[in-house]
Amino acid sequence: MASKFRLVIALTILSVLSIFIIWLPFFLRLESVWGIPLPDDGMATIVANYDGPLYIVVAKTLYNPNLVSNFSFGLPNEYYAAHFPLYPLLIKAFATFLGFPYAMLFVTGVSSILAAYFFYLFIQGFVDKKDALWMTTVFLIFPARWLIIRSVGSPEPLFIAAIIATFYYFRKQKYLAAGFWGGLAQLTKSPGILLFVALFLALTFPILKKAATTAITKLLPSINIKSYLSIFIIPLALIVIFVFYKVQLDDFLAYFHSGDNIHLFFPPFQIFNYSQPWVGTFWLEEIIFVYLFGLLGLIKLIKMKENQLAWFVGVFFVSILFVSHRDLIRYSLPIVPFLLAAFSETIVKKEFKLAMIVLIIPIYLFSLAYISQNVMPISDWAPLL
Repeated sequence: MASKFRLVIALTILSVLSIFIIWLPFFLRLESVWGIPLPDDGMATIVANYDGPLYIVVAKTLYNPNLVSNFSFGLPNEYYAAHFPLYPLLIKAFATFLGFPYAMLFVTGVSSILAAYFFYLFIQGFVDKKDALWMTTVFLIFPARWLIIRSVGSPEPLFIAAIIATFYYFRKQKYLAAGFWGGLAQLTKSPGILLFVALFLALTFPILKKAATTAITKLLPSINIKSYLSIFIIPLALIVIFVFYKVQLDDFLAYFHSGDNIHLFFPPFQIFNYSQPWVGTFWLEEIIFVYLFGLLGLIKLIKMKENQLAWFVGVFFVSILFVSHRDLIRYSLPIVPFLLAAFSETIVKKEFKLAMIVLIIPIYLFSLAYISQNVMPISDWAPLL
């Protein structure tokens, strides 16, 4: 128990310290860092980062059309249906003590600690225990987009924590716990359904392979019913959300009517169409590197016979090929923990550690620059407080 407590403290310090260092220039209202100009709005810059204020709207209104009109974002009621309810509900739970803006940052921060904790437990299946803390440190700051997400109002830390927890428990055959966390992932963000698809395929594909050479009477007893029942908690959670939308918005399929929140387009690779509304630039070469590392990680997981992880990374990666949005790295974040596991043999080496010493500077500078510019225009803060 004492060792687990020390672990939680260490991971809390690592997670909070990395966020605090990002916040510090804004909190101190510095005019610039390393020549990078910063806004003079202080912590309001952090709170106003996309899509934090939109989750505050959901937390305060719970999608009630009569209340949504109080906010000056000029968005239709259905738009908020793209923002799933678990993260806003947690904001609402802590807002009584902290106020909505800081409750949002608090929930993001606690979720980040939770993600670090489950990643630490998970990654011990791939590296020596002495390297697990280093791997977790890398996980907390790389890629830079993940560090940014953890430092502003965002559901991704909760979403990714739930995904890692799902696989951690599933690999230990603790199916009820895995289903519980899978359900929480689905309640947090819509791509949670891909977790169900991946686990269903991971369970079913080996059975289909055996079916060609095994009698059905011998095959049926080998099917693990508990594992299947656990993952069906995920689509059940999605149905609960849609029922809630029916009650609040009188539209069971409100998510699909939320406007241009669903950035999936056919054929794939439409992100290179600079005329797409959420692309808007031809400076996109780094997207190719996102695809490269995703594919290399997937291939390594297959070679490592990590079938469950490979199915998830594969299913998620295929979906990313159809995403047409400049912020593709954010969409890719749920597979990052498993790509780190795939490349763990390299990450624990001295050479990688030396590289990270250099990279920590551009990661920090990029984070400050991104946060300073990724701000929603808010003319009236009063309804958000």
